[in-house]
Amino acid sequence: MAGRSELFTDHSSRQKNIQDIDFTTTEEPELEFDEDGTELSASKEELEAELEEGSPVFFSPYSHIPSLPWDVELAKDAEGGAFRGGAITPDGLIDEDFEKELGTPSEDDASGEFSDVEKFGIVEVAGDDLYGRKIIVISACKLPSNKGLDHARLLQYIKHTLDKYVEQDYVLVYFHHGLNKSNKPKLSWLMQAYREFDRKYKKNLKMLYLVHPTNFIKVLWNIFRPFISVKFGQKMMYVNYLNDLKRHLPFEQLLIPPQVLEFDAQKVEKNKFYSHDGNTVREVKKAQQFGLSLQDLKKNTGKIIPAPVEDTIEFLKSSAGDEVEGLFRRCARVSTMKEVQEKYDDGERVDFNTYDDPHLAAAILKKFLRELQEPLLTFDLFEPITRIHYLEASKQLTEVQRILQDELPEDNYIILKFVFQFLQQVVSKSDINHMTAENVATVFGPNIAWPKGQANLASVEQAVKFALILLQNFDEVFLR
Repeated sequence: MAGRSELFTDHSSRQKNIQDIDFTTTEEPELEFDEDGTELSASKEELEAELEEGSPVFFSPYSHIPSLPWDVELAKDAEGGAFRGGAITPDGLIDEDFEKELGTPSEDDASGEFSDVEKFGIVEVAGDDLYGRKIIVISACKLPSNKGLDHARLLQYIKHTLDKYVEQDYVLVYFHHGLNKSNKPKLSWLMQAYREFDRKYKKNLKMLYLVHPTNFIKVLWNIFRPFISVKFGQKMMYVNYLNDLKRHLPFEQLLIPPQVLEFDAQKVEKNKFYSHDGNTVREVKKAQQFGLSLQDLKKNTGKIIPAPVEDTIEFLKSSAGDEVEGLFRRCARVSTMKEVQEKYDDGERVDFNTYDDPHLAAAILKKFLRELQEPLLTFDLFEPITRIHYLEASKQLTEVQRILQDELPEDNYIILKFVFQFLQQVVSKSDINHMTAENVATVFGPNIAWPKGQANLASVEQAVKFALILLQNFDEVFLR
């Protein structure tokens, strides 16, 4: 058995070994690995058998992929290059690494151009996580046989989908179960994909969750390690059980394939030491603000506009926060966001001047809206909202007026108007903050409207389009 010290081999010789791999061949290289990362001999047949069986490997919960000396060297060599970007650090910090120019999300409809790939549902959007970051889900079990999929088209479709969201913070969830000998892409394709996902895609990626990892993931890690920066490595997290995702993501929103749910249940059943049943009961505090219905909030406080909404917007107005570049597209410190939420839920009023961070106030506003038990535009209105875009352009505005005037509950209407009045102010300064109506709608659409159950790319896009109508026609639709 090769000793663990062999991991710390000379950087140049390791690069040479990687470069010796022919990524254009149709044969998979005979790589070496074991459970601890110590190199062992493994035949091609053994690797293929492991892939075919999909045998799981247990990783410490929430374990990050380790950063080794050659990673540091490469990261330094690549400083300023494609690998440098914002990162979540081990203590929960989110780097403020923001570019001056924010692109406008693509408005192209992938259903036409990429319908041949989209039909498989390999890549989907599942709303926002607990910190307001877009969730992109990739499911290996939905990959068809290699004979039925053009992987070059798949790569372009993934990029096309991500292009709509990469200018704001986002997270990726990769469900590995279901990748097997018949549908796994070639290593040459994976290398091409990694190279094409340049800084534009890596900079605002805040976390990559690898769910149900197997030895194949470790094989890929050994191959790609010399090309992956330390910062990017710190964004990757192994997740052994679906229940572990609940600490980070709104579980009910995730687009989890039935095969993955079944596989996870089998894993839990087999592991007698794993006692989590996935049923967590959250204690509701007397003064709680987050995670309640608007009705309960009004009953508890006697106010229509909740304190987190009023406080964040008033702070952003008074501090010229509406002029901050990329407002609502950048996250804040995760630890500080938790601290602020705890203060609100304990009945304290938060003075955002003490934090002096517009991104914190913006993130708290999004988080509060997203965690409402029912969206601001209500579950009942989601279907009428999605139907609007099938109407003729001349009739769409009339239907939006009708929904807000006749169907949206009064308290919801007052809060919605209060929020969008401020968002209009943000948009009016887009020459300074680069937050156009399209950018603001992309951020807020999924935070004011979502369907019951699991969201998907189509539902997110409909919510964004509705938010855009509200922003572009504020005086015409808010008539009460």
